[in-house]
Amino acid sequence: MSLPLEGIKVIDYTGVQSGPSCTQLMAWLGAEVLKVERMHTGDNTRIQLRDIPNVDALYFTMVNSNKRSLEIDSKTPEGKAILEELIRRSDVMVENMAPGALDRQGFTWEHIHELNPRLIFGVVKGFPDGSPFTDVKAYENVAQCAGGAASTTGFWDGPPTVAGSALGDSNTGMHLLIGILAALMQREKTGKGQRVFMSMQEAVLNLTRVKLRDQERLERVGYLEEYPQYPNGTFGDAVPRGGNAGGGGQPGWVLKCKGWETDPNAYIYFTIQGSNWVRTAEAIGHPEWANDPKYATAKARQPHIFDIFAEIEKFLADKTKYEAVDYFSKFEVPCSPVLSTKELKHDAFLQSNGTVVEVPHKTRGSYWTVGCPMKFSAFTPEVKSAPLLGEHTDEVLRELGYSKDQIVKLHEGNVVGSTGIDSKPKSESKEPVLSQK
Repeated sequence: MSLPLEGIKVIDYTGVQSGPSCTQLMAWLGAEVLKVERMHTGDNTRIQLRDIPNVDALYFTMVNSNKRSLEIDSKTPEGKAILEELIRRSDVMVENMAPGALDRQGFTWEHIHELNPRLIFGVVKGFPDGSPFTDVKAYENVAQCAGGAASTTGFWDGPPTVAGSALGDSNTGMHLLIGILAALMQREKTGKGQRVFMSMQEAVLNLTRVKLRDQERLERVGYLEEYPQYPNGTFGDAVPRGGNAGGGGQPGWVLKCKGWETDPNAYIYFTIQGSNWVRTAEAIGHPEWANDPKYATAKARQPHIFDIFAEIEKFLADKTKYEAVDYFSKFEVPCSPVLSTKELKHDAFLQSNGTVVEVPHKTRGSYWTVGCPMKFSAFTPEVKSAPLLGEHTDEVLRELGYSKDQIVKLHEGNVVGSTGIDSKPKSESKEPVLSQK
């Protein structure tokens, strides 16, 4: 069966993570994605955090699978002409360069739209157009701090904390993809392309909306009853950090299980769901709490919530996190083991359903990566290897109608890369050019 984006041609003029994660999803869904890379260096992540000398880093391979690579100097007249022809023939172009960088190369939205009025132009920047922070360089943690995530993460007696998940990077890429797909659908009705802009700050804020909800509540009543600070603590004028509190009106906490002294992930997340309190009380060995006025309602439990969690931890002392979750699930208690990256990588089920996949690579041998997270009833996306730098340069030029002699001259003029095999060692300390992930 054909894939949903089959026939869609995409110019991937991005680097690091937010842009590449967007275009990789499009490639998984069948789009023909051409990654346009700088001469000799390519995407900065090819050299960042290498685990094998002179081989593309996992940082690159994990967000650039299923793509082709064109190595080109787009600042030269010849290179610019190649990029312009690609724009004329493509459906989508995505860029996440530093603010104004593409404009300075002559590729303004107006020029791109003139070259191809049907093209969808996806743009990632750190901050919205017109923001006072427009010129600030934005990476993952910058975006988390600017979007409200860091200020509400961590414990109340500690500093703001960033999350390990890519809320600023891959999250922004997925938000941009939603906009691009919507623009493609609208093009079917109007025949016209458009610019789709996504800032990292706004993408993070969209996922922090529940904290903005809490800000409105706090301003109205002066407290938040589901936070650990209630009823004995104090509240300021902004939503506080709540540690591991659930934040959704259902109190929850990370609790120790058997082996926590030596295993940093021997924990479960345990949720006390109000509608399931009777069974929860039974599950933790205190069925009498179901009707005890001190515990019977959520409001009554809140002042004693940490006493309840401490009692549950006693119950967990002789149970592994897996045994604990297996036990509590029988009582319909919302809970989960705290799974480490090692456990997730080697999880047999996640490997079997394509969530974690092993991919062959021309120079690495093979690598493990995250597969397509969406599961479809009609098709299964195939995860293929990330391209070597310039691997498809000659192939792309031939498709554009360049003759063999013309291609040779482009190579000799250092306008395009040569073989796709990275024979030139790259400096690990090279300063990145892109300012957004």
